[in-house]
Amino acid sequence: MVKIGAHMSIAGGYYKAVDAAKALDMDVVQIFTKNNNQWAAKPISTEDEAHFSESLRRTGIQNPLAHASYLINLGSPKEELWLKSIDAMVIEWQRAEQLGLDGVVMHPGAYVDSSPEAGLERIAQGIDRVFDKVGAGKAWLLLENTAGQGSCLGWNMEQLGWLLARSGAAKRVGVCLDTCHAHAAGYDMAAAEGLERLEREAREEGVWGAIRALHVNDSKKGCGSRVDRHEHIGLGTIGLKGFERVLHHPDLSQCPMYLETEKGTNEEGEDWDGVNVRVLRSLI
Repeated sequence: MVKIGAHMSIAGGYYKAVDAAKALDMDVVQIFTKNNNQWAAKPISTEDEAHFSESLRRTGIQNPLAHASYLINLGSPKEELWLKSIDAMVIEWQRAEQLGLDGVVMHPGAYVDSSPEAGLERIAQGIDRVFDKVGAGKAWLLLENTAGQGSCLGWNMEQLGWLLARSGAAKRVGVCLDTCHAHAAGYDMAAAEGLERLEREAREEGVWGAIRALHVNDSKKGCGSRVDRHEHIGLGTIGLKGFERVLHHPDLSQCPMYLETEKGTNEEGEDWDGVNVRVLRSLI
């Protein structure tokens, strides 16, 4: 069974995200475990843990996942920000463990004013330090492919494969594949040939078998634009046929899928998350 859900708000309590996902007939859920635009993190109480766990049990929502703060940059050439990012990522991973999540998704990082090679090396070293501090556990660190905007790394399979070769399953490091980012990075998700190229390169670079989750987002911008702008399913440049191929792929369809599209309601007053889930299910 294809499992579909979305990133949901934790306003009012972590369990609220789970209950909201259930109300929209989702199978899985992704959350922030803290304010994603702040470094500080309020401790997770035992009561928070209990309510979250109970909500998952009661609703049957599976594969809870977290997304790390956008402030984190393990590729930074600036020592202060790099060390701060390492400490913040340790906290993100530990919070995922505390809530019993499957993992935490992280954008690999940006090299800013250094070089792609130097940035990748910083990310690899940063992951090593983070893992050493987190230690053994259940939750995985999932590197998300990027659109390649600016100096963001991890936009092609070669870069992701290089990072995985330095860490990989031994350190519970895998991949979360974002359809919008892949499309914007130059893998034409609207065409069968584009998905085939993505799979071929991912297999060659050792990435394919490391994919543990998908972000299913259409793209406002065209293939190769290198611009990260999510669109509702079927309304962007990937289109319904592109998502139909993903949903019917024998490997990708086994991964939990999470929407990260704009919140709100459509002209008919329907919740966009519910609409997107329904559209995806109609393609299965």
